[in-house]
Amino acid sequence: MTAVIDKPVPKPGRWGAPPRPVWEERPTQVGLATKGLVLGLACLAILFPLWIVVVTSLSTRKTIDEAGGLVMVPKGITFIAYQELLSGGQVTRAAIISVLVTLVGTAFSMTVSVLCAYGLSRTGSLAHRWILMTLLATMFFSAGLIPTYLLVQTLGLTDSYLALILPSAISVFNILVLRGFFMGISPELTDSARIDGAGDFRILWQIVMPLSRAVIAVITLFYAVGYWSAWFNASLYLNDQDMMPLQNVMIQLVQKQEAPVGLGQAIKTGQLSGLAVQMAVMVMALLPVAVLSPFVQRHFKKGMLTGAVKG
Repeated sequence: MTAVIDKPVPKPGRWGAPPRPVWEERPTQVGLATKGLVLGLACLAILFPLWIVVVTSLSTRKTIDEAGGLVMVPKGITFIAYQELLSGGQVTRAAIISVLVTLVGTAFSMTVSVLCAYGLSRTGSLAHRWILMTLLATMFFSAGLIPTYLLVQTLGLTDSYLALILPSAISVFNILVLRGFFMGISPELTDSARIDGAGDFRILWQIVMPLSRAVIAVITLFYAVGYWSAWFNASLYLNDQDMMPLQNVMIQLVQKQEAPVGLGQAIKTGQLSGLAVQMAVMVMALLPVAVLSPFVQRHFKKGMLTGAVKG
């Protein structure tokens, strides 16, 4: 008779952590303390500047003058900076423009990227290899800034919101990540659907995309953050100040080039601190990313690593 040896079952970790493998040593108290100290210092280095920005944006002019600039300890909290910024002036218009450009640009970029990645993931598709090599070449070689500007100008996109979307609509890296994830889906699923009479678009919509929620969420966040944070295309292709997105208005405020209409008089009369306005615009620019990132964070490991490794 063959003796049956029971394998040791790993004990579950604390606070619902995954079980530790039997070959991995338990960390020492010194190691745990050092890890906690390093992580705490890293979090402090990230959160402390954000704290200063938020507190300064909520401070009165008197508090900012007493602190000599940036405020670390909140005193006399007021929302006057945000009220003035959102009262319908240039900053409000710029925020609406940034939101619309981000929504439309992200939807367009994701549509084109998903369709391109799905086509390239089917190895028997038309000109599959040549299209893939062409896309890869654009990652290492580009025409440069002047030819790109001349192309946008020739197409009549200057002083148009399309100039904020089309020149940077597609990221080859994101397409490759999506392609790698799509190729990891079992071909038996798509083959059985094709036998049942489903076309490529139905297979993509009802089978591939539901199984790829993780990578789609991550790539969507990448595109959205890119559009929301973009400022270079607007400064290059737009001449009308009323069309500028939020990031460009923030740059003007931080560099003290020009105060938005309605705020200049309030700053001159002493009702509002220019530094509080600058910090408030920074908070408005950071808030959407800070709110959305935690909801997509759990998809990062599965979406990015699986797509990158299998690509």
